[in-house]
Amino acid sequence: MKRIVILHTDVAPDAGIDEQDCLTQTESVSGAALALGYEPVPLPFGMDFNQTIAKLRDLHPDVVFNLVETFAGRGSMVYFATALLDFLQIPYTGCRTDATFLTSNKPLAKQMLQAAGIATPPWITSGGNAIGQTDTDTYMIKPCWEDASVGLDDEAVLQTANREILLSALQKRKKNLGMDCFAEAYIDGREFNVALLAIDGEVQILPAAEILFQNFPPGKLKFLDYRAKWVENSFEYDNTVRSFDMGPHDTALVGSLRNIALAIWHLFGLRGYARVDFRVDQQGNPFVLEINANPCLSPDAGFAAALEQASIRYADAINNIIRNAIYS
Repeated sequence: MKRIVILHTDVAPDAGIDEQDCLTQTESVSGAALALGYEPVPLPFGMDFNQTIAKLRDLHPDVVFNLVETFAGRGSMVYFATALLDFLQIPYTGCRTDATFLTSNKPLAKQMLQAAGIATPPWITSGGNAIGQTDTDTYMIKPCWEDASVGLDDEAVLQTANREILLSALQKRKKNLGMDCFAEAYIDGREFNVALLAIDGEVQILPAAEILFQNFPPGKLKFLDYRAKWVENSFEYDNTVRSFDMGPHDTALVGSLRNIALAIWHLFGLRGYARVDFRVDQQGNPFVLEINANPCLSPDAGFAAALEQASIRYADAINNIIRNAIYS
């Protein structure tokens, strides 16, 4: 029986809902691995590297299933987990350290996308570097490193065409959140995501999902914020719905999203599984919002929903992810 260490975020007792979800993923992946005949051993990735190294060497796993999403509560150090596994020469699931770093650093990922000719919303850094041209006066102020819509709420929305006001707001937001931020032009339109899964060495593009914003009152921007993702019984949570029902008029658009997602897989050297998030403007032009190298694997998350639409059993997907790590 092959032993699999399920390496996950060391979740503090007072952690937010988004971090607590990592424990749900750990339980789900462990259950699937056990059903597949593996021996799963959950292990939190804590601050004491020597202790983690000692435990990994003692367990001597055949592979590590990497579910680390933050380190010390920060996404900016998420790549420490894979870097440590590289040092120990232990195979692990999902993306390698370089791809994890590149995709986690959102402004850096956007620079790579732009250089490759892949459209991404224009943005401005806290240092004042503006990239891309935009006519909008609406911006989303986002943390440079965080996933799971961390830091996205109504206060993240800024409407101004004044550069100095924008830079001042970035510094204020950085102080409030305790992390560097950038401002991204808001794309008024639709939101989609496309998941990918490696199966026997080939990349399978899963069905595209659209995020529907229902009953949003006039003036309330339609975007997937923290409340929409995590706060049950909130207006945003109850009125943000995932849909796979694409009409014939969306065939060309979905084909374009799939092609872009595949191009991004190769551009960033993604591995195992991934998800690409998009906005599509009123003219039907797609823009890449971000790349999630190791998307959430909770049973109620978008990746699992895409698997179901593709008629792929959750346990089979977990097995493919594990096999990809062992044999790639």
